[in-house]
Amino acid sequence: MGVKTVTVRDEAYNVLKARKRGNESFSDAILRLAGSRSLEEFYGALSEKSGRELERAINETRQKRNTLHRQRKKNVLAELM
Repeated sequence: MGVKTVTVRDEAYNVLKARKRGNESFSDAILRLAGSRSLEEFYGALSEKSGRELERAINETRQKRNTLHRQRKKNVLAELM
C-alpha cells in the first residue's frame, strides 16, 4: 500500500477532521465520504411510522411484481404448448 502526501487548505482539513469518526483515519474518512454510502449511515433517517409505511409499500410492490411474473410465465408456457 503506497502513501501520498496531499496539500489541502486549513478549511478543508478542518471540515475533514470534523467528519472523521472515532479512531477513523483520514484515509478511511476520505474513502467513506468520497465513495458509496453505507446503509448504516441512513439509520434513523425515517421515523418508525414512515419506515413501516415504506416497508408496506415495498411488500405490496413485490407482491404485484410476483403476481405479474407468474402470469407472464404462465402465458409464455401456454404459447410454447
